[in-house]
Amino acid sequence: MNKKVGYAIAVAAALALPFFVYPVFLMKVLCFALFACAFNLLIGFTGLLSFGHAAFFGGAGYVAGHALKVWGMPFELGLVAGVVVAALIGLLMGSLAIRRQGIYFTMITLALAQMLFFVFLQAPFTGGEDGLQGVPRGKLLGIVDLGNDLTLYYVVLAIFIAGFALIVRTVHSPFGQVLKAVKENEPRAISLGYDTDKYKLLAFVLSASLAGLAGATKTVVLGFETLTDVHWSMSGLVVLMTLVGGLGTLTGPIVGAVLIIALENKLGELGNLIASISGIEWFRSIGESVTIVTGFIFIICVLAFRRGIVGELGALFKRAPAGSGAAH
Repeated sequence: MNKKVGYAIAVAAALALPFFVYPVFLMKVLCFALFACAFNLLIGFTGLLSFGHAAFFGGAGYVAGHALKVWGMPFELGLVAGVVVAALIGLLMGSLAIRRQGIYFTMITLALAQMLFFVFLQAPFTGGEDGLQGVPRGKLLGIVDLGNDLTLYYVVLAIFIAGFALIVRTVHSPFGQVLKAVKENEPRAISLGYDTDKYKLLAFVLSASLAGLAGATKTVVLGFETLTDVHWSMSGLVVLMTLVGGLGTLTGPIVGAVLIIALENKLGELGNLIASISGIEWFRSIGESVTIVTGFIFIICVLAFRRGIVGELGALFKRAPAGSGAAH
């Protein structure tokens, strides 16, 4: 019941936020939050560290953008096209990668994703280093004009809620329980008669599809797609979001995405504010050092918050009743 109340409060806050915060920034946060949640489904609940999720995120973005701009597809079909391609890439990549475990699995996903990066770099429909520009937003169901930022925000919010609800349902389903068993002790899961490779491949494809949905939505929001989204650094960024927020928690990746994207977009403004208050002009240049600041935060989380922000808070609340009972 507490979780349901918490989710209800979060949805109510999300509905009101665009009246106080720039909607495009909020939509970008939602897209990356869904991306991080999709990645967390694989690493946090299945125990598979993929370093190639940028291929799904950026690949779906390119396909959706091309479908909307060149083929003239409606908004819904453009997103579907991106998700389908991401799922197919995930099926191919997962079929090859799950044959290995540990660091070898991670390196295979990285290598395959970088191969796709060079494909997108050379492919004529991607625009190469210039990127795919001028992607139209279109209309929802052919009726609702998505050119308005506020209207599109609520559509993106609905997409995020649907994707997050699917992840929650998956984690708490019998399928999700098997994934957790694979993560905890794969040999024991095999001894119980489960085809673990099949479960891992299904989890990989589902994670890829949701990452693709996030990437396709982001392309529609911003109106362009670039090579940044298919580069290995994007895979590293989603790893950072998940670890900072809380690996293996449902809401941790959301917190991590909010923190990292807010730093990337608002760090310069924060530096100017601190400089004006403290009188130290050095803080005005802090916006140019986003990677240093995010790296510093990552080091702090690894040293002091090993479970991530949400993981540590959850552990703290679990210990509190026991401590208070012992005191009496």
